[in-house]
Amino acid sequence: MQWLNKAVEAVIKAHPEGEVLVSSGVSPSGIYHVGTLREVLTAEAIRLELVERGREARHIHNVDDLDPLRKVPAGVPAQFEKYYGMPLCDVPPPDGKAASWADYYFKDFAKSGKELGIDVEFWRAHQKYRAGFFVPAVEKVLAAIDKARLVITDISGRQLDENWSPIQVKEGKYLKSRRFIDIDTNRKMVSYEDKNGAHKQASYAKGEVKLNWRLDWPARWWLLGVDIEPFGRDHATKGGSYDTGVGLMKQVFRDKPPYPVPYEFVNRTGQTKKMSKSTGDTLAISDILQVLPPEALRYFILRFPPDKTLYFDEVNTVAKLIDDFAELLAKPDKMEADEQLIRISTAGVKEVTISNIPFSHLVASYQAALKDPGRTLEIIRRTEHQKTVDTQEDVIKKELKFIDNWLKNWAPDEVKFELAAKPPKTISEPEREYLLALAGKVEKAPEGADGEYFHKVIYELKDSSGLAPKQLFGTLYKVLIGQASGPRAGWFLSILPRDWLVKRLRLEA
Repeated sequence: MQWLNKAVEAVIKAHPEGEVLVSSGVSPSGIYHVGTLREVLTAEAIRLELVERGREARHIHNVDDLDPLRKVPAGVPAQFEKYYGMPLCDVPPPDGKAASWADYYFKDFAKSGKELGIDVEFWRAHQKYRAGFFVPAVEKVLAAIDKARLVITDISGRQLDENWSPIQVKEGKYLKSRRFIDIDTNRKMVSYEDKNGAHKQASYAKGEVKLNWRLDWPARWWLLGVDIEPFGRDHATKGGSYDTGVGLMKQVFRDKPPYPVPYEFVNRTGQTKKMSKSTGDTLAISDILQVLPPEALRYFILRFPPDKTLYFDEVNTVAKLIDDFAELLAKPDKMEADEQLIRISTAGVKEVTISNIPFSHLVASYQAALKDPGRTLEIIRRTEHQKTVDTQEDVIKKELKFIDNWLKNWAPDEVKFELAAKPPKTISEPEREYLLALAGKVEKAPEGADGEYFHKVIYELKDSSGLAPKQLFGTLYKVLIGQASGPRAGWFLSILPRDWLVKRLRLEA
């Protein structure tokens, strides 16, 4: 956790007294996915570590719902394109039920935030603008337009149009970039020129005026007193929005910028591009929480430094993630970094729901028990994990709910199975003889025989049966689950009820 310690130590050095304000922010333009979660959980980890070191710290998350709609996400009717340029807080919701487009997407994320145990204060941009919170910032920027222009030009290398304006104004229901003329600070009004050249006015105390993005961000830093903030690497490029924000803080707002914590994106495994709300190539946080316990999702985001790209898929990532976290929890000689990672991964989580039973073992046992939690525990008790079941029975039962959702939603067909209701109708004579011989060996097996024992028993019949190794296992899967392949055969035999298994191998049940 060197990245976390470095960031926290830097912000403590810069602000040795008082409350430390950690900020994050996401636009509710589409589904809040696992990529957007990286910003929020990185900020949350910083807040937690500050508190651990005895500092008062607060995490404010800015919901950028005054941003205009720019793209219609996949799955949303194209008719919403008519709202391009309208603030997200005013666009009708895709479901026709929520208060707005912004509310539709934000509410799902807020619910997920509670499940994840994130201690955060949500800050709605449109409410702050329309309540006059941004008045001092708008006045500061408009009093220093030439400086703002110079900062953006020099740092970004962009040549701004001669009619460039640092503000957008609301005309009707839409935000428009219009040429600024002057400001009346007594009446809190700005004068601007509309597209026809006519002079119009708008109230910046009532939210009819919004600062452009490159100015809105440092304005929030200044107004709130933000001390540290994570943000995507696209904002951290040379001459990017963070760099211009730093220049604007120094030249326009006359204040210090927050300590930066840039982070890499979260991609789907095998892909080079980040998840995109507009293309629909995302994994919603709320969907992931149906399959991954909150502490496992926190662990996924926080176990690597922010500057490392993360990859997620619904199969391998889930299995490895749960096993890795279980291993960390059970590690006998935990280092300080291990304890720190566990602390921030489980903070705010009501109950830990990851046991020390391997994920693949739980998946196969649960299915072999016909998805009955009680029978699953009985099956696992007959393995080397008996003591774990005795001490973690309640945890395993809770974990099985996530296993069940994974099997329903994400598990590939090759790992899903059910015990066949009846033996197959068609079976060759060599296969029949092999199964009868195997039944006899299973019947005589020691009570505590494990997977390795049964694996050897199967192979011992290779010569006498005349079947190739592939046929030995294929015949077994066909009789037990009606498939050509399945879980590790030896282990699978060891967990099945002995009486039932012997009858099935004899094709009696």
